[in-house]
Amino acid sequence: MLAVLDAFTRERPALTLSEIARAVGVPLSTAHRLVGELRRWGGLERDADGRFRVGLRLFELGALAPRGLGLREAALPFMEDLYEVTHQNVQLAVRDDVEVLFVERFAARDAVTVLTQVGGRFALPPTGVGLVLLAYAPVEVQERVLAAPLRRYTPHTITDPRTLRRVLAEVRRTGLAISDRQVTADAVSAAAPIHLGDAVVAALSVVVPGDSPAAVRAVTPGVRAAARGISRVLTQSAGAGWPVEPPSAADELR
Repeated sequence: MLAVLDAFTRERPALTLSEIARAVGVPLSTAHRLVGELRRWGGLERDADGRFRVGLRLFELGALAPRGLGLREAALPFMEDLYEVTHQNVQLAVRDDVEVLFVERFAARDAVTVLTQVGGRFALPPTGVGLVLLAYAPVEVQERVLAAPLRRYTPHTITDPRTLRRVLAEVRRTGLAISDRQVTADAVSAAAPIHLGDAVVAALSVVVPGDSPAAVRAVTPGVRAAARGISRVLTQSAGAGWPVEPPSAADELR
């Protein structure tokens, strides 16, 4: 399986099953089994054209390393600028199924405390970035989240599915999510979507003290502008190749 992963390079980021078998030097049937196991684990994903790419599980592990590429690399200059303006928590996240995966975060020593960390996961509904990612997620993902029990973190956490459904509709309408003291009682998050073409692939947020409505209003334009900037860089540099929705357990590898 390590040899399968080693077959992917910067020059060859997407491979067919036959190309993997040739690169590793194993029969097609063996490559089929190894790729299937890696997909189930999350180490490989299959994109819309049927080729395989390195999966989000490895990206999660890679976030523990001192350097990262792709989304994080495109976002860092904008996050740094946003941090210099606000001196608050600036967070970048992606969705992995029904969870938020945090890719990067900037925080001042005296910024409001948050429960998130780089490489860490969190539930989608209570966080600003999670509300954005859930609002633009496939309907099947939304319905699974809405059908499951919604955990209460503070008295302000939304636990009513009907209320959450209305909030998600408002996020889609405005392109902005406000999570008001839903994770901790002293923090409010303003978040905006990051686009790659027509798809929302990530979310950016700033977390400010919950007792300062003026601070929320002040950071909102910056969050929107930074998210648009990251989207522009991603669209110019990444192009096609982001994975389609991960397969369900019932899907067969073809």
